Amino acid sequence: MAGSYQVRDALAAASGIELNHHDTGMHNPVRVSPDGNCSIEFVECLASCGSAPVCMINDSLHENVQPENAAEILSSSLKIRYVNPPHPLERRLVFKNIGSEHWAVDIDTYLRDGGYEQLKKALTMSRTDIVNEIKTSGLRGRGGAGFPCGVKWSFIKPDEKKPVYLICNADESEPGTFKDRYIIHEDPHQLLEGILISCFAINAHTAYIYIRGEFPEGAAILERAITEARAHNFLGNDILGSGFDVEVYIHRGAGAYICGEETGLIESLEGKRAYPRIKPPYFPAVLGLYMCPTIVNNVETLCHVKHVIAMGGAKYAQLGRPNNTGTRIVCVSGDVQHPGYYEIEVGAVTMGQLIYGMAGGLKSGRWLKAVIPGGSSAKVLRADERFILKEKQPDGATVEREVSIFEIPMDFDSLAAAGSMAGSGGVIVLDDSRDMVWTLNNINEFYAHESCGQCTPCREGSLWMKKITDRMLLGGGVVQDPDTLKTMANNIAGRTICAFGEACAWPTQSFVEKFPEEFAARAWKPEPPPLPPELTPGKLIEEVSIPVVPLAHDPGWEKAGAAGTI
Repeated sequence: MAGSYQVRDALAAASGIELNHHDTGMHNPVRVSPDGNCSIEFVECLASCGSAPVCMINDSLHENVQPENAAEILSSSLKIRYVNPPHPLERRLVFKNIGSEHWAVDIDTYLRDGGYEQLKKALTMSRTDIVNEIKTSGLRGRGGAGFPCGVKWSFIKPDEKKPVYLICNADESEPGTFKDRYIIHEDPHQLLEGILISCFAINAHTAYIYIRGEFPEGAAILERAITEARAHNFLGNDILGSGFDVEVYIHRGAGAYICGEETGLIESLEGKRAYPRIKPPYFPAVLGLYMCPTIVNNVETLCHVKHVIAMGGAKYAQLGRPNNTGTRIVCVSGDVQHPGYYEIEVGAVTMGQLIYGMAGGLKSGRWLKAVIPGGSSAKVLRADERFILKEKQPDGATVEREVSIFEIPMDFDSLAAAGSMAGSGGVIVLDDSRDMVWTLNNINEFYAHESCGQCTPCREGSLWMKKITDRMLLGGGVVQDPDTLKTMANNIAGRTICAFGEACAWPTQSFVEKFPEEFAARAWKPEPPPLPPELTPGKLIEEVSIPVVPLAHDPGWEKAGAAGTI
């Protein structure tokens, strides 16, 4: 965060924009240069957890920006890219060309690499054979839930009379996750080929790529890719002479986390407020977009479809572990030497190998305190915990094995057995300098802001969990607060229409349970302090600025220290 402020100051100076001492918050009004040609403000997440500081100049994303080159970025066409060279423990399949100096996003480069050959192959297969190959591969969804892709596709009836739709969920909003954006920015035709094969497999003639609002550059890249693919007859009418028609459309969201939930996404795509639907009866494969059968798959999942067709389902299933097949991209951020993306065979790498071998270990002099293994909604794991994992033996027997956090295989089932989840693959590493009350408050603030408000437990509970951790950070915590937080979280999880309830409740449940000593240290007063008076709308309009009390994240996480204070 401190680096972001320094880059902000350098960009402001180069633009002739004057900042004052109040310009430290993330949501201050835009500052405009005297000539009116430039403005500067903080933006929402740009899915670049592994390459900060980042900035966006108009619609162009720049990563690893340093204050000394900020002015050059502003005055020229200099483009700063983040490149993470392959590690020996990686098995790059989807990310084979990501970050390569000799790779470009145009269709000619993709065709020279064998692009769209799998689409041609798929068009010679029957739809049933394609679905069976996906089933045989064991491919599980890479967006968070880990549901078997082939099983989901088989929910579409072969003789379906209604139109069938495919939606690519590119609303990458889970904090700690930044894999899909690299695919969109650097290999869009791989995604398009996966989409087109999937459309043919489920007999969908229309596909939508729902892309989050903070990806304007990605949306433009995809539009160009669609135009190029249409010019080569890979989409449109009678693609490659197969008699199959398919169109792909880009739909830009407005940057709402809830639109990552498939039914909330569908509501948004229909032009409505993104209120998730009740399941049943509104399972998308039965009643989805426009009340028609709809398949919603994540960006990475659809890319894997191309590789399953290329390798064959049985050979693909040999990668990874049983029930955890293929490769997946994990995004490592937080307190490691080399944050970034890593594509691994599912379960072939342990947590310890990922953190210490691939991500370079912790910063000098620090020790591991905790890991959030699947994005901010996953339950936190303490570094000193022991976990019981059940492992199947070749003879079919099941053996229990006690392991440390460093020995947990990075797969769906092992992380679930450890009490968390693989989720979207966002591994957030926390060292001993981190205040867990501040960390939870940071997460609570995000979920309170992102709740759609449809369900009372989530709408009220997420905000009150944030208010209580706010108060604890400011020194007003009372002895009942840890128990109150747990009760609130328990009253949200399982009581909402969609999984957002669990997403906001699980962090509170796990942080309070795993780090009771830190929450108790912040909760020692017998009764809460008096609340400040509420400001009326008239008062808000009348006052030029409203005084605020800074929390530990101002001026920055890394300056807060173990005590969570500046």
